[in-house]
Amino acid sequence: QVQLVESGGGQVQPGGSLRLSCAASGSTSSFNGAVWYRQAPGKERELVATITKEGATYYGDSVKGRFTISRDNAKNTVYLQMVSLKPEDTAVYLCNAAFLDGLGFVYDYWGQGTQVTVSS
Repeated sequence: QVQLVESGGGQVQPGGSLRLSCAASGSTSSFNGAVWYRQAPGKERELVATITKEGATYYGDSVKGRFTISRDNAKNTVYLQMVSLKPEDTAVYLCNAAFLDGLGFVYDYWGQGTQVTVSS
């Protein structure tokens, strides 16, 4: 019912910035929250940031103070603004968003992932 498309990844130098986008299409009128994860080779998937349907946000300790999650309701898009990037931020960044159906059940959907590489 919902499709998520991520974009905005790329290669940046340490200290640089990127803004990732997670655009939703389909039955998007009942947004229930979203999460950004990241996955680096050989490492466990790590929670980066969350945003609730009320707009409350949470950040993983490793990115707190550097990353900002937000949502533009009119554009059905969740963003992850990343500043002061470090080499250890290198990973595939994955968007997951949850939506309610007509009966109030929650379903979540994954984006395809976008690569972020931080190197000199």
